[in-house]
Amino acid sequence: MIFHEVLVVGGGLAGLRAAIEAHDLGSEVAVLSRVHPVRSHSVAAQGGINAALANHPASQDDTPEKHAFDTIKGSDYLADQDAVELLTSEAPTRIFEMEHWGCPFSRLDDGRIAQRPFGGAGYPRTCYAADKTGHALLHTMYEQTLRRGIKVYEEWQVVSLSVADGRCHGVVALDLRTGRLEAIGARAVIFGTGGGGRIYGHSTNNITNTGSGIAIAYMAGVPLKDMEFIQFHPTSLFGNNVLMTEGARGEGGYLRNRLGERFMEKYAPKAMELAPRDITARAIQTEINEGRGFPGGYVHLDLTHLGAAKILERLPAIRDIAINFTGADPITDPIPIQPGQHYFMGGIDTNADGASLVAGFYAAGECACVSVHGANRLGGNSLLETIVFGRLAGRHAGGYVKGQGGEAAGKGAEKALAKTMTETEKRVTWVLEAAGPEDPADLRDELRESMFANVGIFREEKALAVGLDKVRELRARYPKIGIRNRGRKYNLDWARNLELEGQILVAETIAAGALARKESRGSHFRRDYMDRDDASFLRHTVAHLTKDGPRLEYRPVTITKWPPQARTY
Repeated sequence: MIFHEVLVVGGGLAGLRAAIEAHDLGSEVAVLSRVHPVRSHSVAAQGGINAALANHPASQDDTPEKHAFDTIKGSDYLADQDAVELLTSEAPTRIFEMEHWGCPFSRLDDGRIAQRPFGGAGYPRTCYAADKTGHALLHTMYEQTLRRGIKVYEEWQVVSLSVADGRCHGVVALDLRTGRLEAIGARAVIFGTGGGGRIYGHSTNNITNTGSGIAIAYMAGVPLKDMEFIQFHPTSLFGNNVLMTEGARGEGGYLRNRLGERFMEKYAPKAMELAPRDITARAIQTEINEGRGFPGGYVHLDLTHLGAAKILERLPAIRDIAINFTGADPITDPIPIQPGQHYFMGGIDTNADGASLVAGFYAAGECACVSVHGANRLGGNSLLETIVFGRLAGRHAGGYVKGQGGEAAGKGAEKALAKTMTETEKRVTWVLEAAGPEDPADLRDELRESMFANVGIFREEKALAVGLDKVRELRARYPKIGIRNRGRKYNLDWARNLELEGQILVAETIAAGALARKESRGSHFRRDYMDRDDASFLRHTVAHLTKDGPRLEYRPVTITKWPPQARTY
């Protein structure tokens, strides 16, 4: 059996930052990633990362407290305010740390880090590296991982979490190259496994973003929080939903309908194109639904007035993507865009240290819910969350394994892992040999289509009930699947179908939470309950897995300085 003091699952920003911190505190650490770390989905982030540096001429009086207020208002007051204050107070230090590690941020003429406006922000506080910010941050973080000699298992897929008596003892993982199943013991396990956008159709997410980490934790008895809150990015490329960064609007881009109107004036007259994402996505979809979009269902993102020099300097990747996939050159042509599923505000229930209800099990980044995003995340805060809470999870896990918790973790670990291994081998072998009549690709397609149609941008009881019934139908059909490829080496058919059951279970928490929340708040917009209801629903949804589906409980939101008020832009 393989053993590490701290095992980090996920090679993106949250996972690598956690590994670095635990290592620097003296723990023996390894990272397990299903892809090479620099192919993790963090690399796809484009527009920037937020911090109140006050570098922009229009942000001279910006502060972490003002950043916190914008985040809380953007969350439609569902974010825990103590966690948000921690996030924004840590932000400048973490940005300077990345700078000192060599991250190639774009610069002002005087050498300071450049900042641009982003939606829902009172000041231009989004630090950026052209429109490749996630790429720059992730490569920098991976360099630091290599510098420390941290062991990385590439192309391994975790399939089970070993939990016994309220304590985590490690994982069972599949080596994709050989098809070998392996138990990996650890005194602490940290998940930085990202979101689950591929549960939805029309998603900006990488094909590996299946929500598998969220599902594995849920199936091991760890509760999930606020899963009904799904962010739809306003501007994904029409046809394939590749992300078109919010930075394009931060640099002055316009949204226009088929009539040539800058229609955001009707929806957010002050913020215009820089309204928060939930408001902007609904505005675009409304224009399309009411016939003011272009045939096929899109509107235009117009950058032509920005000029070639600005586009080539600050938005080069956006130009390349638009040309390659649509033939439209943003210097001379508007870009066809539509809303696309983008981000999970909810996730594994953790505190600000990344700790879950299971001793020794931690999570950070998009797979976790602290909660700092509440009902709607502001652009630029997700990259920040990964490095702030990744670091805190690594710090707490490092302290845990060196203390009494780590000593206790060793007791019964071998027995618990052996039991998990036996159970997992049975399930994994069943999937490999499954010969039923159901095509799992059909189940996945039906899941994605139903979730986007029924649990999407606009919601109402009838559609949500249809969506929930569909998920439960798919759950009943899953045991009847059959797969084509029965080989063990690099069998992606096998690997993906191992995740399918978990995807269905996670989708069930989303639909059930959305049906139960009879209000509109942030990204959760109910046409049959148009108003926010603080008296009944200023609370977090917590889902526990049972044999009959999710059992929902509720928890108060932490309010510190900012009582809920009307959210206008």
